[in-house]
Amino acid sequence: MTTRHFLRDDDLTPAEQARLLDLAAEMKALPYSRRPLAGPRSVAMIFDKPTLRTQVSFGAGIAELGGNPLLVEGRLAGIGVRESVEDVARVLGRQVAVVVWRTFHQTDLDTMAAHAGVPVVNALTDEFHPCQLIADLLTVREHLGGLAGRTVAFVGDAACNMGSSWLLAGTTAGMHVRVSAPDGYAPEPAVVERACEIAAATGGSAAFVPDPGTAVEGADVVVTDTWISMGKEAEEDARAAVLAPYSLTPDLVARARPGAIVLHCLPAYRGKEIAAEVLDGPQSVVWDEAENRRHAQKAVLAFLLEESR
Repeated sequence: MTTRHFLRDDDLTPAEQARLLDLAAEMKALPYSRRPLAGPRSVAMIFDKPTLRTQVSFGAGIAELGGNPLLVEGRLAGIGVRESVEDVARVLGRQVAVVVWRTFHQTDLDTMAAHAGVPVVNALTDEFHPCQLIADLLTVREHLGGLAGRTVAFVGDAACNMGSSWLLAGTTAGMHVRVSAPDGYAPEPAVVERACEIAAATGGSAAFVPDPGTAVEGADVVVTDTWISMGKEAEEDARAAVLAPYSLTPDLVARARPGAIVLHCLPAYRGKEIAAEVLDGPQSVVWDEAENRRHAQKAVLAFLLEESR
């Protein structure tokens, strides 16, 4: 038996990503059309970091797939502290059909996947946020009608998981991904290199564009994320000072093409990484994006269960 995991965005081929997005769209139109977790089979949802959208969208989605969402409180479980990640993986793999983990280090997630014997899903790590990107791509497709050839500008802290995931998932979809950030907040070179490899095969592109106005010029999609990621709270003032020129203001967004859409994975801080007029304005599709987490993650679970047979 082959066990498929979803640990980072480039775990999917371009064809698999497109198939998964089609499945998500189908599940959005017909929420109860597929029941791969009927029984019900349980899915362990482990959260080591604060969560709202991830917990609710996975929980509701698992129920719609016929399954039982089993909440595991990370601090009580003490994974990697009270007992090793390997031992936890072996125990969970004999109890549940899928493990969903929102944690800090990608290496821990990789260890979980190596020993669980059931699909493991990255519900956010410090390095990647692939489930969010499936929801984002679904949202772009709904509003713009397609992905390949579209230009997306990610502006702000590009050294974060969202910047890395946009580079990998966007190029997998054949998009042109521009990332804009100040010194010290650029994406990891290895991620940019990998995105360029993917783009060479899909017809997309990946570029680091330090000036935010140049990055947004003519873009179809403008994206940002909070400047204060979880664990960075002590750096709030210093980060705000450096990243201020990268705020999505009405003037900056106006440099995108007419009809461009704005994404933010939330939580959003109005007046910092995004102006209130932009977040609440007509180009914002963030509430569709938030809803699409459920449809996207249902598709991820169904895809992994199907591929793991």
